[in-house]
Amino acid sequence: MAHQDPPQHGHGHGHGHHHSHGLRRLLARVGHAVTPHSHDSADKTDTALESSSRGMRVLAISFAVLMVTAVAQAAVVAVSGSVALLGDTLHNFADALTAVPLAIAFSLGRRAATRRFTYGYGRAEDLAGVVIVLLIAASAGLAGYEAVQRLIDPEDIRALGLVAAAGVIGFLGNEWVARYRIRVGREIGSAALVADGLHARTDGFTSLAVLLSAGGAALGLPLTDPIVGLLITVAILFVLRDAAREIYHRLMDAVDPKLIAQAERILAGVPGVESVGAVRLRWIGHTLRAEVEIAVRHDMSLIEAHAVAVAAEHRLIHDLPRLRAATVHADPDGPAGADHHAVLFTHR
Repeated sequence: MAHQDPPQHGHGHGHGHHHSHGLRRLLARVGHAVTPHSHDSADKTDTALESSSRGMRVLAISFAVLMVTAVAQAAVVAVSGSVALLGDTLHNFADALTAVPLAIAFSLGRRAATRRFTYGYGRAEDLAGVVIVLLIAASAGLAGYEAVQRLIDPEDIRALGLVAAAGVIGFLGNEWVARYRIRVGREIGSAALVADGLHARTDGFTSLAVLLSAGGAALGLPLTDPIVGLLITVAILFVLRDAAREIYHRLMDAVDPKLIAQAERILAGVPGVESVGAVRLRWIGHTLRAEVEIAVRHDMSLIEAHAVAVAAEHRLIHDLPRLRAATVHADPDGPAGADHHAVLFTHR
């Protein structure tokens, strides 16, 4: 018996070893099903960093263009004394300076998430947007004040040709910057950069209004200059309204309803998804995060339900623009669904 024990033991060990491997495989599969997964995270991180780099490049170039424009206009203001051109110059300086908080925001947004800031630092862009709105409001107030002062105490403006030329320069500089900022801002999903571009666009049109001031002065109408200055102030206030509304929507987690409809269509087309429940999207800086609910057949195993959730996450994150992460809740459909709790699959 002593000599027979080893083979029996060996057989028993081999049998147990075989079952042990099977049990481990089963546990591994179940663990895979209930553990948060990371899909294409490196690609998504690279995309976010690339977006921030593009934003920084836009800010640097537009800052240089607007500063050159504003300095040139300031020199003409010193010579001519035009309050309309002064208002336009102040607005251009303010627009150039908005690059500073945006640059800080883009730099912060590139930091990795921490245990305190678990979603990262993308919200810094929204705070930068608030600073931009305040700068627009300040430039409107200063321009309006100077225009009212000139209405009370009119003065003749000088060097009309230079004033007109400065207005044209201001328009060209601002329109180029506006197109650049708005295009890149929409491509990377930055509301603050788009708001800044809209700000620059209005600056361009207010620069053209300076031509009216020069024309009125040439016709011997000194009040034309402060009146145009007030019109520029009103234009700045319209920009302030649009920029404030854009930033307010971001702070309140508003998204375009078309994105929700698109996400629902994407999820509905995933094999195994019986129906689509709630779909929530929110902006974190210039990237989107999603939390969605899908229904799967109630007789599916946990592994099968997980596979459907993974497929839904992949399709959503690949087909929805600027979506960086998604959390998928899988609920059982059918008569047994009411007696089951949701199975949560988180994908980043």
